[in-house]
Amino acid sequence: MSNHLLKGKKGIIFGALNDQSIAWKVAERAHEEGAEFVLTNAPIAMRMGEINGLAEKTGSKVIPADATNTEDLENLVTQSLDILGGKIDFVLHSIGMSPNVRKGKHYTESNYQFYQQTMDVSAMSLHKTLATLYKHDAMNDWGSVLALTYIAAQRIFPDYNDMADAKSLLESIARSFGYHYGIAKKVRVNTISQSPTVTTAGQGIKGFNEFINFSEQMSPLGNATALACADYCISMFSDLTRYVTMQNLFHDGGFSNTGVTQQVIERFGN
Repeated sequence: MSNHLLKGKKGIIFGALNDQSIAWKVAERAHEEGAEFVLTNAPIAMRMGEINGLAEKTGSKVIPADATNTEDLENLVTQSLDILGGKIDFVLHSIGMSPNVRKGKHYTESNYQFYQQTMDVSAMSLHKTLATLYKHDAMNDWGSVLALTYIAAQRIFPDYNDMADAKSLLESIARSFGYHYGIAKKVRVNTISQSPTVTTAGQGIKGFNEFINFSEQMSPLGNATALACADYCISMFSDLTRYVTMQNLFHDGGFSNTGVTQQVIERFGN
């Protein structure tokens, strides 16, 4: 059901790959709430995914862009301003990739070239995106930028590997750029720390299925779904949250504040 929360708003959504993607759900919900937006992903990801179907469903244009490449980002922002007919109100950064995870490298034996790629794709791309938007004065006052993160930025989850370091950097960039963008244009920048979610990216992490079951039992409300995360993103893009900025917002059913649950205790009983 639509509440027209984003009626008249324009945006850019990074990272929709297929209908498992949180970015995909955000695009569907943003469309339902009256927004217009451009979809973008890296060319290689677009060949693997189904983004053109989403574009047709939501009446959106697709602009390929490697978010680590500043020339691609320049093209994305300038084209988006032209296609959307004005400045942007919201941006979703839903990008993450670790060659060390994909190649099964243990954290203590990281390939540092891979490590740099992880940081560039999963974190520095947010800084590059924000810097490009800032340079072109592309965001309307009170605009909202969101990046998706995970609690491994604060706590150790061994198999999350160097993605944990990337998420820590991502959250720091959101705080730092959020300060400068807030002062200059009242643009808000936040991260959403989502429950482990069944996505194409998440399933590449060793032990993912076991952990998602553990998290379900450790969360008083259970794991938040991709659709529920999309709803939260819509609220953060709306004018109802215009004074929320520089925050890491946990959307995890209470996992982040739970020491242990009775359900988990009983699993270790005699």
